[in-house]
Amino acid sequence: MPGLLLECEVHAIVGSSMNSAETIRHKPLRLALIGMSGAGKTFWTKKLAESGIPATSCDDRIEQKLAPRLAAGGYAGINGVAAWMGWPDSLTYGQRESDYLTEEIHTLDEVLTELEKHREKSLVLDTTGSLIYIGNNLLMRLRRQMTIVYLAASAQEQQLLIERYLNDPKPVLWRGAFQPRPKESPRETVARCYPALIAARRQSYEALAHCTLQVAVLRDGSLDAAAFLKTIQCQIEGTR
Repeated sequence: MPGLLLECEVHAIVGSSMNSAETIRHKPLRLALIGMSGAGKTFWTKKLAESGIPATSCDDRIEQKLAPRLAAGGYAGINGVAAWMGWPDSLTYGQRESDYLTEEIHTLDEVLTELEKHREKSLVLDTTGSLIYIGNNLLMRLRRQMTIVYLAASAQEQQLLIERYLNDPKPVLWRGAFQPRPKESPRETVARCYPALIAARRQSYEALAHCTLQVAVLRDGSLDAAAFLKTIQCQIEGTR
């Protein structure tokens, strides 16, 4: 099982207290962080990158692929991608949701092809919340190449995710989960439908992941990159 191979790799880096880049070269560390927008994927990806582990953001790469279309409307950045996609009740949303997913599929295929060609390469992958829609073939390739870590939010934290989306929208693929009612504003529909979207995705995240970490546990401000990796290691060992 790929997860078992990577447990040793996680252990090797934790054991060195993140002090040796040589450890990474000899024991490639490959982590894919999954979960809803706002769960902490980008935060921990940056923490691990600061410790010396190569990292890449799917959001950034998708934005680069969409750049010509974004520029045509004067959009830029992750918030620009969200503005370009629009609210899920807008006339252009369906096509742009499809365009976004197409570029996400291309992005994951590129990342995985690179990992398959360079087996010594370490990588932390900051995925999007919509990763689960890229198709079973890519998801199984991802699972073979990387240890997948699901950052799971509690019910209380899920409400915070909803508020964040309403106040600072990020690209979200609703995939039909946005179902407005008569006389309901888009914000009211989001507040009502977002929990159902989270619940539906949770099952897919859990099925895909090698291990699950509770977001509440990771909010301890004293946790550094080494402690984060140690938490993953302990979680995986606990599921043996």
